[in-house]
Formats: sequence, structure tokens, C-alpha cells
Amino acid sequence: MEPIVTDKEEKIASVIGDRSTSDVVVRLRTQEGRDDWLYCHSEILVKNCKYFADRLSESWPTCQILDSRNCVDVYCQELDFDYHVNLIRLLYIVMDGSVDDLWHGVRNALGILQVAVELGCPQIVTACVNYLEAVTWEEAEEEEILKIVPRMGLQAEPILARLQPVNQSTIVNIFVSAIRFATSSPPSQMNDLKSSAQEQLEYMLTEDDDAPLLTAEDNIKLEVEECVNRLCCRFNRSLTDLFCGSTESLSEAGNIQLFQSYLNDLSWVCQILTKLEIMREFVEYWFDASEKIVKVLDQGNSTIEVVEIKLRAIEVTSKVLEAIGYGTVILPTAKRLQVLKVWLPFVRVTKPLIDSVTMNSENAVVLKLDGEMWQSLESTFVSIILALPSGDQAEVLTEWLENEYMRYPDLTEAFEVWCYRSKVARRRLPLLGDDHAMTNPI
Repeated sequence: MEPIVTDKEEKIASVIGDRSTSDVVVRLRTQEGRDDWLYCHSEILVKNCKYFADRLSESWPTCQILDSRNCVDVYCQELDFDYHVNLIRLLYIVMDGSVDDLWHGVRNALGILQVAVELGCPQIVTACVNYLEAVTWEEAEEEEILKIVPRMGLQAEPILARLQPVNQSTIVNIFVSAIRFATSSPPSQMNDLKSSAQEQLEYMLTEDDDAPLLTAEDNIKLEVEECVNRLCCRFNRSLTDLFCGSTESLSEAGNIQLFQSYLNDLSWVCQILTKLEIMREFVEYWFDASEKIVKVLDQGNSTIEVVEIKLRAIEVTSKVLEAIGYGTVILPTAKRLQVLKVWLPFVRVTKPLIDSVTMNSENAVVLKLDGEMWQSLESTFVSIILALPSGDQAEVLTEWLENEYMRYPDLTEAFEVWCYRSKVARRRLPLLGDDHAMTNPI
């Protein structure tokens, strides 16, 4: 690091390094043996720095004489050497009060601040604090500030203002504004802003190394539910228009973009609802709309755009089925069986279509396939099937065994469990006679 040099030093009579007027030598010394002499002026050092004022006072016990001048030793680490040189130069410049443009970056200002605090230079401390409080920081600089500044006490506290936690009401207000925007339907030019808001909302609710930024209080849940309801109403209007339209209506460009936007938002919404543990209302909505959704999707052709919409619908469905399959939302038997009858055939036929389209690597990038989703969805289907009465299980498994698309989802595990349960049923439940055998209630 080069020491700060500025023509502002010429504005005062005394200039650092001027041996003809100097009355004190400052020796900057390091453990590595470095020993630099700076010819200075006691009037300036004493006025602006407590360290020098103490050592050049009559009460200081010893006073070294070097080169016919008083001498003050300053010991420092090699890494901090330039910061000490720059601070001594600033003791001269600070006399005219204009030092805002002399810091040469955050790291340099932070280094000078540490020296100014150590040596007791209040004017320079204030100037450093004002600079660091006002400028932007790189990530690495911010981490460095967090290591150093908190140890400096109240005088450096303004630097940390941007990092201080805010009160809960402020967090709630920004969350509410963000969730309203994230579930709205702004012009397509604002999609990037909307995606960013969605990412940050999810981050706010995520527990990682730190606790979530806000807790799932009733007012938060109510606001999210209202936003989701408005989103579902817009999706439902689009769904109704497509359901009542021509067979090619889904394939029209405007309809594709709008429908896909809604499905993307609904997929994201499931993440938020799951974190807040308020998935039930959306699961009920998706169940009621499922048949209509599948019929609309079946209208479309096999273009990459339509295939992507089908994939997004399956993504939403996978999250809904996961909530059902693992007991997050409890539905009666008839509804659990019905949701299987609607989505199993659709997924079974759509998966090979998606696979064929994604044989092209460019299409795979466009579709943003999540391989774990298919595995998770298959496991969820198995879980839902195995929770049905045995007669209903038999109906689902019979249809699967007779279907040409039986490779996915692979229901072998459900079949094996059903066979075992059925074979040992009378032994395990001896009190149940033939009259009590479970039959398919549907």
C-alpha cells in the first residue's frame, strides 16, 4: 500500500518530513526490524493525538533525544505499517478539516481507524467513522468490519447501523409488501424482480444457521392466505376460460405464458405454505380444480411450451400429494382415492412425453428438470396408495398392472405390501370374519 500523498499538505506552514522545521522524530518500528524515521512537528502531533501528547509532555518520565530532536517510538505490526504512516500524514491534513476524499477505499480507512483509536486521534476517528458509515462495502470488507469495529465501542457504532437488527413490526411490514408483490401478476418485464422477491421471502422463513427472520404468527398466516386466495382466483379464471375455449386455446402464446406464470407462482406458494404450516386450504383448492386442470392440459399439443406447462402442473401436484401422503393435510378416503384417479393416469402418460422432449439437451435446460421430484412423487404415490383401504389399493394396482405405461410410477413396493397384507390378513385379524372383509367402498 502506498502512503497517502496529497497537495493539501502544502496548505499549512509545517510539512511532514521537513527537517529544517522539525522538532521531533517519530520512529515507526516493527518486530521484523523495520525502523523508519519521520521528521514531524510537536505542535501538530500534540494537538491532534493523545499518544504523542502524553509522550511529549513534561510529565512523561523519559524523553529520548535523536538527531538533536525529541524522539517518540511507535511500535506496530508490519501489516499495519502503512496505516501508521498515513495516520501521521493525516494529523497534518486534518488541521483544515477537509479529509473526506483521502481514504482510498474501505480497507485503508478501516486500517487507519484502528490506528487512530489505538493512538487516540479523535478527529481522525470521527472522519473515518463518517466515511465508513457512508460508503458501500464489498462482502469481504463487511466481514472485516464485523471482526474489528464492534471492539471499538460507542465511537465506532455508527458504522454498524446498516447491520443492526430491526424491530419485528418493520420485518412484518416488508414481508407483507413482498408477499403481495410476489403473488401478483405484474408485467412480464418485472418477472426478475418478482422472482427475487420470492427468493427472499423463502429465505426469510427458512431456518438454517440462523432462526427464521419472522415467526408464523396468525397475522402473517392470514396475509399469506389472502394473497394465495387472490392468486388462486386469477388462476381459476384463466382455467375456466381455457376449459370453455377451443381445443387449441392452451397452445396460443398468450395463454401459455399466463398459465405457466400462474403455475410457477403456485409451485412457489406451496413452499411458503409448507413453511407456515397452512397447506390445507390450498390442498382442498387443488383437489377441487384437479379434473378441470387435467382436461385443459390434455387439450394442448406436444410443443415444448405445452410440455413445460404440464411439467409445472406436475410440480405443484407433487407438493400437494406430498402434503396428503405424509399426513400434513388429512383428507378422507374418498378424496385420497379420487386424487389418485385424476393424477396417476396424467403423470403416467406425461412422464414419457417429457423424457422424449428432453432427449434434446437444449430442451432439458428450458424445462429445468428436477430429477429428485420424480423420485419423490413416486414415493408419495406409494404412500397414498398404502394408506387406502385394501380394496381400494387392489383397484389402483389392478389398473396399474394392466396399463402400458406401468414403468412410472413404479408401484412395485405398494404391490408387494398389498400382497403381504392380504395374505396374512386373516391370521393377523382373527376376530374379523368373512362378513367383515374389506371391500372397495367406491
